[in-house]
Amino acid sequence: MSAVARCRLAIFLAGWAVALTAFAMDLLTVYRKARENDANYLAARATAEAGRELLPQARAALLPNVSASMARSRNSTDQRMQSLLGADLHRQYDYIAESQALTVRQPLFRPAQWAAYRQAEAKVAGVEAALAKETGNLGWRVTQAYVETLAARERLSSLDSQREALQAQRMAAERALALGFGTRTDVDDAQARLDAVDALRVEAQQRLLVAERQLAALIGEEIAASRLVGLPPTPDGREMAHSGTFEEWLSRAETGNAELRALAAAVEAAEHDLARNRAGHMPTLDLVASRSKSDSDSNTTIGSRYWTSSIGIQLAIPLYAGGYVDSTVRQAAATLESVRQQYEAARRQLAVEVAKAYAMVVYGRARIRAQEQAVRSAEESLRSTRKGVEAGTRNQVDVLDAQQRLSNARYDLYQARLDHLLGWLRLRYLAGSLEEDEISEANRWLAAQRN
Repeated sequence: MSAVARCRLAIFLAGWAVALTAFAMDLLTVYRKARENDANYLAARATAEAGRELLPQARAALLPNVSASMARSRNSTDQRMQSLLGADLHRQYDYIAESQALTVRQPLFRPAQWAAYRQAEAKVAGVEAALAKETGNLGWRVTQAYVETLAARERLSSLDSQREALQAQRMAAERALALGFGTRTDVDDAQARLDAVDALRVEAQQRLLVAERQLAALIGEEIAASRLVGLPPTPDGREMAHSGTFEEWLSRAETGNAELRALAAAVEAAEHDLARNRAGHMPTLDLVASRSKSDSDSNTTIGSRYWTSSIGIQLAIPLYAGGYVDSTVRQAAATLESVRQQYEAARRQLAVEVAKAYAMVVYGRARIRAQEQAVRSAEESLRSTRKGVEAGTRNQVDVLDAQQRLSNARYDLYQARLDHLLGWLRLRYLAGSLEEDEISEANRWLAAQRN
């Protein structure tokens, strides 16, 4: 090849590499696309925006209420009466009446409204926690779908490799049979193994299709598994950085878990709701001030204008409402107990989930080391088996078994590394800290594995 041809080839390969890099999609890119397109996350953001309005609405009930009114009417009065002398008198009055009024009402003592305001504060805190929960949930769903797609892709690739080896083995067995030094058993065994792998490939293809669809639903566009940046077949020994005991992670989760924070806010809101209903028995006191003007407000004041100013307090004392207030108090108390039990159940389940995730991280390391050793042992077994075939102590069936064990061991190692990554992310999700920073760290780890 000439120097010019080599130069052109190098330029072509460099351009192709750049194109492949641009075409590929890593975990962080997928997560950002999901934040822009996932319907559940977008719905949670809209719900949070709506929920934040509860606080100004509740505050409005404690602030002055100013109202203005205006009226204008055309009136006609027909007066008929008798004079002292007994004569009939008839008078007709046609006039226009006008009135304007400005009223200011400032609540002074309204315990129900104050309790409602505190309840609104708790509900808004719950809304923010729910949004944080959905944000973390989005990160977890994205990473799960991403990892499942990588695993399905690797599984299909592993089966493809097995299929190629079995096809080659079947062809070799057929040639040996045709030359007279092979057996029909070798051919049938290779074909049986090939058929079994074909059946597994169908299942793997279905799993890969479902994983791709799940990922596409999150980001709002079709995506092929071949575009995803994943782990290389061979690990480099690096692991996700991890520190802290189980008790420390459990404490972090009980403090930062978004679902638990949302339930804690619900408990607080239910407590204030109980106080609000109990306030139904209490009086209310308002300061009321008004300024009004009236023109010809009756047929006896035609042509007269009046300005009236007033200021005072207004006391309302509830006496009896048919048992309604007592019923709402009992209802609110039962609701409060229900929410408290939900919180306790979630707290206990959180401890179980943290234990599972912590075990995935801690014991995942040991599992990776064990699988690495299993791969090395399978590789050595395959080499020994091939030497045994040359020496006449082993046959091709033994080689097929050794190849399949090696392929399965490599896939199990790949899956163990993915599970270790999932455990790391799951632990942070449960602790309420699975956002873009953590996704970026996981993405950097995936990228480092390929360098």
